[in-house]
Amino acid sequence: MRTVVFDLDGTLVDTSGDLIAAANSCFRARGLGDVLDPVADAGIAFRGGRAMLREGFARTGAGGEAEVDADYDALLAAYGDSIAVHSRAYEGAWSAVETLKQRGFVVAICTNKPEGLARQLMDELGTAHVLPTLIGADTLTVRKPDPAPLLRAIELAGGEAGRALLIGDTDTDAKTARAAGVGLVLVGFGPEGDAIARLEPDAMMRHFDDLPDLAERMLG
Repeated sequence: MRTVVFDLDGTLVDTSGDLIAAANSCFRARGLGDVLDPVADAGIAFRGGRAMLREGFARTGAGGEAEVDADYDALLAAYGDSIAVHSRAYEGAWSAVETLKQRGFVVAICTNKPEGLARQLMDELGTAHVLPTLIGADTLTVRKPDPAPLLRAIELAGGEAGRALLIGDTDTDAKTARAAGVGLVLVGFGPEGDAIARLEPDAMMRHFDDLPDLAERMLG
């Protein structure tokens, strides 16, 4: 079966506002104020909770890896309490996924967000039924860029790696697709815009309306 696997944050859903808010809650608790900006620092948000904490502590000189470790669980808790306040799907995302399914593709999510939080986000957005197959950061003992989570997502969806694509937005996604021998499509509507083409994907996607035909061309 032809398979399209999606990253979640920064690919299907712009979660940057809620992620930054969770990180800033940790910085406020330390008396540092709101260190990260929800717009300017969106790219950092899509690299994950620890990346946000590292950046904030580096900017303020208020801590290092020990403080990151100490605050990480608090960040996850704050994020889970307000996971879908600002988060919105990118335009056309869900309709593109449904069109793929109508054309006979199978679909899945492979994310470095913890699985519980990823499923919570999809539930709160009312879209869990659109992409029920989901592999998170803690579903297996390894996470992206290790290829195992992507290959497991393809397997659970009923597909095969030789006829699969990963749709993503970061260097982590690029490394994962290449390690798994899977086609790579990067989105041009994230924080980097078309500059993400520097990672030399197999294709760029600038709007979800383009995805069904793009997948047809790439997978036949």
